[in-house]
Amino acid sequence: MTLSEAEIIATLLSLKVAFWSSIGLLPVAFALAWALARCRFRGRLALDVLIHLPLVLPPVSVGFLLLLLFGAHGPLGLLLKSWFGVSLIFTWQGAALTAALMSLPLVVNAIRLSLDAIDPKLETASRSLGADATATFLGVTLPLVRPGILMGIILGFARSLGEFGATITFVGSLPGETETLPLAVHHLLQAPDGEAGAMRLTIIAIVIACAALAAARWFDTRLRAKMAR
Repeated sequence: MTLSEAEIIATLLSLKVAFWSSIGLLPVAFALAWALARCRFRGRLALDVLIHLPLVLPPVSVGFLLLLLFGAHGPLGLLLKSWFGVSLIFTWQGAALTAALMSLPLVVNAIRLSLDAIDPKLETASRSLGADATATFLGVTLPLVRPGILMGIILGFARSLGEFGATITFVGSLPGETETLPLAVHHLLQAPDGEAGAMRLTIIAIVIACAALAAARWFDTRLRAKMAR
């Protein structure tokens, strides 16, 4: 289990991409979950379908669409380049964006389920006692939805660790920049005598994913027990 320098770099890069993708995705996922759970508007079904597209589309197709939008000649890519001097192609930030998009349905669903499970009478009681909408949200809604937020973050983190198809299509596989664990495993399997390295990275990915899921379950159980008191 002695890791090479390249394998260590791929592991650390995967953790970095997964962390920033899950954290950066959270505000967007919460807003979308709130819209689906609490709002009624035209196009709600279309929004729901759009959010869940990454679950059913081939990951390569998602990566290709990102390439069309954020590529050097894509509309959003040209906008980022001209306004901020930023390019997402062949960068870890692009890998984080890809991972966030692929994990979006999981995070939205986790938060939405927590929102749906809140008893409306609790929020009504808070408002009847004089709390305004902001105070009710911070004092009642947000604490009750914390298990879903936590579960969403960790599920998004775990899903980001395993992202392959869309990432390699959008940002390629550059060692030290975009070559995350799945891409490094794929690269090793193409090389002579690379099976040992691929096995080491696979074991690392399994350990990290299992630890993330176990942590999510542990925190979820504690928070639910605390709220039940």
